Amino acid sequence: SCTLTSGVSMPDGSDDAMTVRDDDVARIFRTESGRVVAHLIRRFGDISLAEEAVQDAFVRAAERWPVDGVPPNPGGWITTTARNRALDIVRRESTRTQRQAAAHHGSPDTTAMDDDLLDPDETIADDRLRLIFTCCHPALSSEARVALTLRLLGGLQTDEIAKAFLVPEATMAQRLVRAKKKIRAANIPYRVPDGAELPERLDAVLTVLYLVFNEGYMASSGDALVRDDLCDEAIRLARLLVHLMPDEPEAVGLLALMLLTASRRATRTDADGDIVLLADQDRTRWDLALIADGHELVRRCLRRNQPGPYQIQAAIAAVHTDATTSDVTDWDQIVALYDHLWSLTPSPVVQLNRAIAMSERDGHAAGLAEFDRIDATALASYGPFHVAHAELLARSGNTGDAAAAFRRALELTEEPSQRRHIERRLTAVT
Repeated sequence: SCTLTSGVSMPDGSDDAMTVRDDDVARIFRTESGRVVAHLIRRFGDISLAEEAVQDAFVRAAERWPVDGVPPNPGGWITTTARNRALDIVRRESTRTQRQAAAHHGSPDTTAMDDDLLDPDETIADDRLRLIFTCCHPALSSEARVALTLRLLGGLQTDEIAKAFLVPEATMAQRLVRAKKKIRAANIPYRVPDGAELPERLDAVLTVLYLVFNEGYMASSGDALVRDDLCDEAIRLARLLVHLMPDEPEAVGLLALMLLTASRRATRTDADGDIVLLADQDRTRWDLALIADGHELVRRCLRRNQPGPYQIQAAIAAVHTDATTSDVTDWDQIVALYDHLWSLTPSPVVQLNRAIAMSERDGHAAGLAEFDRIDATALASYGPFHVAHAELLARSGNTGDAAAAFRRALELTEEPSQRRHIERRLTAVT
């Protein structure tokens, strides 16, 4: 990471001093590094070279900006410095010819390597879009896709990614190295897929962003239920994807889903860090700006009339945010939306959520009847399934089976606030 001192004056001698803080540089790195890395990968065809050059450029910024001040266009300064650094590295290395050959092999635009011939904003947008699809190529494992996306596009350092997913830094470093080697060895193309390839490949990209957000919104382990950094990073990358692919309704739907879901995150735990269920949350503390943005995106999806799973989930989230209290939630509409979602993606998790919605609309007996239709073996290791089942069993008076289901949920849950909630419910039924 780069550290700059504070109290820096602008080089024009004006009386207005610009304070350069650590978080300023972190923000610039997070915002600009993905752009510049993508640009250099297209130009040189080498992920490691691009990363090294960008890191060196920010080190140079840490040396120069405290003296000269932050330039008017920090991203442009970093781009030029990193590109020059990459050229220096290429010239020094004995394998320069091999690198140039790899660059031409990896780039679909071998006739336009001179950036002066291209529109800079359009080129950078194309570069980042290519990089997203490279990071999320189906040949890579799900874990590698997430790690590479956060590293190359999100600008997170290896230790940050490791900390976010609770693995040792060395493990995450090895995972990243293996992923980069696989891209090189398998000649994974640095391009946006076309035609019949695009739907499947876009789905892989959306899945990665969805996984990052979900891990932030409901951590699988660790000391906190919500990890704001992961939620914010997923939203930032989803905004980027919508900016780059504004005509893809599922990308818009995923962003809407994230915004509407994130609007509730401040109310999901109390002052002691204990879980507050949706019905008990203080809705006056929900983020109205995120809700407004999410609703506008949902309306944008509706106008396109090309429904997909993320769009329908966003619509369900929108119905929840429409209700000023839990009692006035439009469960008829939510059940209807789950019916539509089931017709598109008939998964056990969709069936589970539909059963919960039916129990709210029609009572616990109807909910339990729906539970009986779920393939329980498919959700045997899914803690939320056992918690929801236990709650319905408890409401029906079957405290013995409810206790057994709560105990199974405890076996599958590591995150402390979720465990405390389950333990309290288990105590209540025994």
